[in-house]
Amino acid sequence: MSRERDVASICARLAELEAERSELNEQLVRFEAKRGQEKVCGPSDSPMTANSTAAEKIALFRRLFAGRPDVFPVRWENRNTGKSGYAPACANEWIRGVCGKPQVKCGECPNQAFIAISDNVFASHLRGADPGRSSGTEFVAGVYPVRGDETCWFVAADFDGDDWPTDALAYVETCRLSSVPAALERSRSGEGGHVWIFFSQPIPARDARQLGAVLLTETLERRPELGFASYDRMFPSQDTLPKGGFGNLIALPLQRRARDYGNSVFVDTNLLPYRDQWAFLGSLPRLTPQAAYGLIGAAEARDRVLSVRMPIADENGEEPWRRLPSRRPPPERVTEFLPSRVKIVLSDDIYIDRTALPPSMVARLIRLAAFQNPEFYRAQAMRLSTFGKPRIISCALLPGKTVVAAALIAHRQVNTLVLVHRKELLKQWVERLRQFLSRRAKLLFLAAQRFSIPISNIIPVTPSTLRASSAARFFVSASPIRPASLTTP
Repeated sequence: MSRERDVASICARLAELEAERSELNEQLVRFEAKRGQEKVCGPSDSPMTANSTAAEKIALFRRLFAGRPDVFPVRWENRNTGKSGYAPACANEWIRGVCGKPQVKCGECPNQAFIAISDNVFASHLRGADPGRSSGTEFVAGVYPVRGDETCWFVAADFDGDDWPTDALAYVETCRLSSVPAALERSRSGEGGHVWIFFSQPIPARDARQLGAVLLTETLERRPELGFASYDRMFPSQDTLPKGGFGNLIALPLQRRARDYGNSVFVDTNLLPYRDQWAFLGSLPRLTPQAAYGLIGAAEARDRVLSVRMPIADENGEEPWRRLPSRRPPPERVTEFLPSRVKIVLSDDIYIDRTALPPSMVARLIRLAAFQNPEFYRAQAMRLSTFGKPRIISCALLPGKTVVAAALIAHRQVNTLVLVHRKELLKQWVERLRQFLSRRAKLLFLAAQRFSIPISNIIPVTPSTLRASSAARFFVSASPIRPASLTTP
């Protein structure tokens, strides 16, 4: 019995020490934030704690998470279908004869009666319920970061997936090394995280996104496995607002019901929630525009931002005739140790063994195989929606789709129809199938033609409807493709 009491006593003492360590760590974070960032950050808000008044909390919350003031998104959920999403809060929503949803988009509706964000909205979000709604209905509000003048008060990076804690903490560490105050929030679902950076004054959304891209680029230099997907998961998600649109939204943190499950709260480097969320937010400094522009300018000078268009170097600078034809500065020299030999396999793609390569070299190789998407910039310049258009197209670390398809064709041993929308893709597929399939395989390819198909003729594709289609019947009855086996190059 004495041994069991000793074990229990030790466990209790360890729990006390862990709680004390967590509390001291929170104090240290707040102290270092105030001491080390005074030169680059605006003043933090007055002391705030969980015991502060509701008005003081809402005022702080509204200053930090400020967005478009004339409209805000609210979360909806269909209990019958299980679907959920966000929509602009509107006083005319679902009023018969007035609201045109879902046929008419909210941004195009002639009967718009958007509800401006207010203290009551923030209070309802923090409580998790709106007194004006039926009891039991959860209330979750969001914010549109880009304001009418295309400025914003914050930038937030979104991390999802199984490795989100590691990736988000790497980003937070980059912020710390750059003297940028940042706050990590576990998302509402608990399966991701948001890293928030707040500004002391609103800055153009483009500059805020540039700052986020600078920090992501620096993080990639240290952690190249982070990948380019993170570049397009920033809020604000656009440099400019599309015509009649609101821009992407982000859910507000600290919603009551999510907090009850340990989500939508701010966490430390051990992913433990801060004991006093309000004390943490109240002590968090906000980055000044001057400090943000300093970081962006330094990155532009070194061409260290891939995810946004970087301005060409000053043509009136010293000795412009010495610049490269690309008008870009030469890449920085890799100072880390490089192996004497690197294994490279040339097959359907170029495969490089990066085991012995330093992170900076791996990041450079990944960036070499990426380019900016012209469709994104074309849509943005015309103020069209950029949804579904990635800013960066990365060709690195991706398996060859044609090779995988060739392997499936050889394995299944069936006639296969391949549809492409560009002549270049048609040529690529023909070359790859000829390269990887047996010579006994017969290939039939037709030049693309334009067809005008009435909307009534568009039907879901199933094996039966495919056989019933006259166009499909032509392809299926054509010369059969009988691949034998996948050959190695």
